[in-house]
Amino acid sequence: MRKNFGKKPWCYPQPVFILAAYDKDGKPNAMNVAWGGMYYDDQIMMCISANHKTTENILESKAFTVSMADKDHLVACDYVGVVSGNKEPDKFKKAGFTSTKSEFVNAPLINELPMTIECKLISYDPEMCTLIGEIVNISADESILNEKGKIDPSKLKPITFDPANNAYLEIGEKVGNAFKDGLALR
Repeated sequence: MRKNFGKKPWCYPQPVFILAAYDKDGKPNAMNVAWGGMYYDDQIMMCISANHKTTENILESKAFTVSMADKDHLVACDYVGVVSGNKEPDKFKKAGFTSTKSEFVNAPLINELPMTIECKLISYDPEMCTLIGEIVNISADESILNEKGKIDPSKLKPITFDPANNAYLEIGEKVGNAFKDGLALR
């Protein structure tokens, strides 16, 4: 038997993204975004409303970064989601974040978050709250790489958002091999 919940913005897993951009004076700002994901091979889409300081900054600078929120920085990542940059101009600093300018786009890398997608703005639709960016580079701190030089999720410790319970969840262990295990049914 199934229970019907009606229309809800529930999807599992729901990544927790931290968007960052510079304002017109070069000051970094960041926000927590739960609705977004891959849009095309080299594009990412985020759902953010026009009233955010980060949205204003992205439209001004034409660039942004998307970092993966992680278990080690959960409090700071949640803070940039519950406090508005329009009301708290030092939100980035109060979160305990520091930044380095991306080599590829005019946007800040959050030093404390070890994986970042660096993007150029493609478009923004304020009516649909849809931000689309071209992925220019993905950078990762060496501390989260495995012996093959690839990102190791167990070292990254990304968190997901549980929208039904307003909770953050830690991603679990490997349970299979993508594009391989299903071949057993051929």
